[in-house]
Amino acid sequence: MAKLKTNKAAKKRYSLTATGKVKRTKSNRRHLLANKTSRQKKSGKIQNAYADKTCEAGIKRLMPYGN
Repeated sequence: MAKLKTNKAAKKRYSLTATGKVKRTKSNRRHLLANKTSRQKKSGKIQNAYADKTCEAGIKRLMPYGN
């Protein structure tokens, strides 16, 4: 049987932890930070978060080898 292809967009956005959780990066922290309030910037300070449980199965299906 042929190898399954990893979805490259999902690979760039998500990563799997050792326990199998799906880690993601918070949004709105890349650019245009001068226009944002300090509160907006502070709320996204911790860059890493976990994906919602309802989306986990779909994300894992896009990354069959846990890249």
